Amino acid sequence: MSNAIFIENVVKRYGEVTIIPNLSVDIKNGEFFTLLGPSGCGKTTLLRMIAGFNSIEGGEIKFNNQVINNIAAHKRNIGMVFQNYAIFPHLTVRSNIEYGLKLRKMKKNEMKEKVDKILDVVKISQYEDRLPEHLSGGQQQRVALARAIVIHPSVLLMDEPLSNLDAKLRIEMRSAIRDIQKEVGITTVYVTHDQEEALAISDRIAVMNQGIIQQVGQPEEIYSRPTNIFVSTFIGHSNLLQGTIDQKDKSKIAFANGYVFEMQNLVEDVLPGASVIVAIRPEELVEAEDGLKFTVKNKTFLGKYVQYELELDFPALVEGQQIIEYSQDLGHAIRIYNEGENIYLKPNTLKINVFNEKGEQSLIEGVGNAKN
Repeated sequence: MSNAIFIENVVKRYGEVTIIPNLSVDIKNGEFFTLLGPSGCGKTTLLRMIAGFNSIEGGEIKFNNQVINNIAAHKRNIGMVFQNYAIFPHLTVRSNIEYGLKLRKMKKNEMKEKVDKILDVVKISQYEDRLPEHLSGGQQQRVALARAIVIHPSVLLMDEPLSNLDAKLRIEMRSAIRDIQKEVGITTVYVTHDQEEALAISDRIAVMNQGIIQQVGQPEEIYSRPTNIFVSTFIGHSNLLQGTIDQKDKSKIAFANGYVFEMQNLVEDVLPGASVIVAIRPEELVEAEDGLKFTVKNKTFLGKYVQYELELDFPALVEGQQIIEYSQDLGHAIRIYNEGENIYLKPNTLKINVFNEKGEQSLIEGVGNAKN
């Protein structure tokens, strides 16, 4: 039986260094929940706290209504899939998968039935008598996954399980993992730093930075309505421009060259004259005669679309940004632009995001500030 996970005000310290200061999040029963963030943000530390491999210096972690802080790792009924597979090299595929069932002293006929079923689920039945050295990386990962779920854990934990695979195999395996998880219905907590991977497989994502959850939401929500600049720039690319709320009409935003556009979804308490950061993804720019003037510095033809690097003729970019990116959908393009040519673009105001001057808070209606 699968469990919901409740993480309440947890703290993790190593000596005097606090890795996770005070973190709370609820993970629903049966969902595929991803912890996403840069290296060193605390996501693997949190996963290991759930697993019982790391101590908890404050707060509580619950499986359903049971506090597990002081329950030993081997008594938590978890399945774990590691980055390096961690399957036994001297055992066949079948023997690797049987291992956890043997520890539970399961009867042979029942064990065979369970292993046969899981071999079929993860699509490696034809390899059951092979040793790991005769398997591809993807096949080995399937063995590790099968071994983790054959014991019917209440929670499945996965730590960067695809990072050792090549790009093509990663795409294949992420689809397989998603399909298998849905078939078996186990609550799954998945750790990755790969944004595309997280968007492709997750029911919900928690974006972490410096031990703090920045935002929790469905992939579409995280991508389209980030709560702050960190989320906006970590997931995908956002062009960041400095703007100002119009003094006379606070539904309008102006750039330094006098270009003004109207927003229909800013929060009511935005202040006239306030400095803001406008975040525009490359696909959220639209060709228009009344748009901003850009100069093409570079272009890359990618089949379905052309990726441009553009330059503005006035200072507007947030510090640290050197160039504007624009994705031109060739299915609707009238022409392709060459280096040195001018192109006029305006933001799709229904799609773009606006943040306060420090980039810490979204100014778009209905966008929450982080948690569940």
